[in-house]
Amino acid sequence: MFTATIEDLMDQARAARAASRTLAHLPTEDKNHVLFNIADALEGKQEIILEANALDCEAGESAGLNDALLDRLLLTKERLNSLASDVRRVAELPDPVGECLESRIMPNGLVIERRGIPLGVIGTIYESRPNVTIDISVLCLKSGNACILRGGKESIHSNAALASLIRDAIGRAGGPTDAVQFIDNPDRSLVEAILGMKQYIDLLIPRGGDDLVRYVAENATMAAVTGGIGVCHTYIDSGAHIEKAANIVYNAKVQRPSVCNALDTIIVHSEIAPQCLPRITQDLTEAGVELHCDRRALSILGPSAATPRVGNGDSRVGSILPANEEDWGTEFLSLLASVKVVDSLDDALEHIETYGSGHSEAIITEDQAAAQRFLDEVDASAVFVNASTRFNDGGQFGLGAEVGISTQKLHARGPMGLRELTSYKWVVIGDGHVRE
Repeated sequence: MFTATIEDLMDQARAARAASRTLAHLPTEDKNHVLFNIADALEGKQEIILEANALDCEAGESAGLNDALLDRLLLTKERLNSLASDVRRVAELPDPVGECLESRIMPNGLVIERRGIPLGVIGTIYESRPNVTIDISVLCLKSGNACILRGGKESIHSNAALASLIRDAIGRAGGPTDAVQFIDNPDRSLVEAILGMKQYIDLLIPRGGDDLVRYVAENATMAAVTGGIGVCHTYIDSGAHIEKAANIVYNAKVQRPSVCNALDTIIVHSEIAPQCLPRITQDLTEAGVELHCDRRALSILGPSAATPRVGNGDSRVGSILPANEEDWGTEFLSLLASVKVVDSLDDALEHIETYGSGHSEAIITEDQAAAQRFLDEVDASAVFVNASTRFNDGGQFGLGAEVGISTQKLHARGPMGLRELTSYKWVVIGDGHVRE
């Protein structure tokens, strides 16, 4: 079934480039028509999509994928309905193409404007997340960009079904079907070919583990967004409300532990730790979270809580274990978190600076001065006060969806939505003007 060659890939890239020129000038109403068709299909063709997803899930279980990867892979009716709602929200957002970003009239009478334009062709390499096929296609279509999609072998059947649905939706709306290209062969050689296609791809976005992101960063010939690894901290300050802290930490860790904005490390001020740690630990361990605690946290929770450490965390769910150096700076993507006790906000900031990835960082406090200092000094794509890091998400930020969360500073940072998939051009209008 999946037999695309490098020659096929080149043909797809050329087709995407040609389609991007048509899509760049497609009226907003036509692009929205495409998106509404996609949303309707996600609700009306669920049986076909779920049958394809079942093949991937069965193969994933047979291959021994862990629970976090299987959760990322799984599609359900509820998740498809949620995706359809997200697509409709994107359709309702303002079109960034042609938007006047600024305008001025110079003293000599020249009218100068900056107008939003599409980037052109977006390439995406991603792992185990069929929802990415929808998110990226929809955002690219609305922002006037063609896209080339290369998903992982784990989700190959799901992605193929979704890509077919998208292309059909484009065609039924009279749009350029070739604006969405799906590579139906997960062979590594095609990834290498994509990274060398600078003449066709304007921006490359990898979504996956650290190895994939690093490989793209080192080998891509075109611009690439190579951030996104999420080592996320929540600092419970001495001025925190304990119940509020317990609820926020629980949500950040448990609500969906397999995603990049889930909590990895809990940092607790020593003044509040004796009261706070037992409270938050109770909820987390009851939910099956394995906690890797530093010496001070273990001393508060009691010597009997410390169990000899074995395995990789999967076999001792819900336990409290001693932490080691590897636990700081690790993106767990599972029901596992590390816990550290510090003596000051300064210590917390230093720990985050040392081990954070610049993704999502939170402080829980009623002390406004501490909150403001945290916001000012923490360098991350999103910084939170008294809120879960799980909110670092394009949909939650009002972007409709996202193609990824960038931890870079150029050209975009944080959730990347429609605006982040555009550039701009200067438009200069004169009346016989010449420069003296």
